[in-house]
Amino acid sequence: MDPLLKQDFECNGFAILPAFYSHSEIDAVLDSIATRKLARPMNVTVDLLDTGERSLLGLLTAQEIATRRMKINDLYLDMPGVRELALSERIAPILRELLGQAPALCNSLYFEKGSQQPAHVDSIYMTPATPNHLIAIWVALEDAHADAGQLEYYPASHKIEQMIFSNGTRHFEPAEMPKWHAYMDEEVAKAGLHKKTFSAKKGDVFIWHSNLLHGGGPISDPSRTRKSLVFHYFSTSDAVDLDMRLQPLSCGFWIDRPILDVPKAAFERAEFERAYLAKYEDVAQAVRAGTFASGIQHYDLCGKAEGRTI
Repeated sequence: MDPLLKQDFECNGFAILPAFYSHSEIDAVLDSIATRKLARPMNVTVDLLDTGERSLLGLLTAQEIATRRMKINDLYLDMPGVRELALSERIAPILRELLGQAPALCNSLYFEKGSQQPAHVDSIYMTPATPNHLIAIWVALEDAHADAGQLEYYPASHKIEQMIFSNGTRHFEPAEMPKWHAYMDEEVAKAGLHKKTFSAKKGDVFIWHSNLLHGGGPISDPSRTRKSLVFHYFSTSDAVDLDMRLQPLSCGFWIDRPILDVPKAAFERAEFERAYLAKYEDVAQAVRAGTFASGIQHYDLCGKAEGRTI
């Protein structure tokens, strides 16, 4: 590995690998994900970014999958192509060098739209058992347009000492997040740090430290996509200490685990959808035509006022 890359990572909290993956490698993964989405499987969890709901691909309508902003979780669990992108023989040694030991892939996140997520650090949400034993990469699956909500970050912000929450740890407490944001704003200003934007090209890889402050910029044009894959890795020692099941790949591992839990409300929502569309053929036709993303959207916007029930 280029020693300057490690130096940049240690000094600034990130490293950029331009055109790291070829267009053909990216296209193969995109094609496999598109096929998976069309199948609407019941073993892939999604987070709907505009509402915060968690569901399964198989519980959403085809129109919702095509139009709603969502984060598709953990495709790496049973898609070898996604795993290969995360732990290829080229990227894994770099991650091992930056992390200090073999990386253990613990999740993957697929986005078709920008996240618009406020500036945050990963370590407070995916808190490693050992400080700094978490690293992440962002893989650009297409050129990132300025209007699509680009990746934003604060160089050297990984050096900010993380706040201790009332639970006595650096793992977040939801009620205390306003305090955390105020603390980080103050520390960023005190250190004279400035936000930068990553104008990625297809195949670029952005590696970041678990304490790097980063987020998703505002989307100016909702019609634009910003396809990307994000991968997080624990150190192998932390994964072993947590008794995680490790599967070897190149010079690292991927963590074999169940999919994320999905709340009962997601299944109730899907049952309402099925019954509503079965009862009202005009709504079903409108959903198929793309006038509404779902029967539930029709009900919320029109059906309730019209007195429709199931």
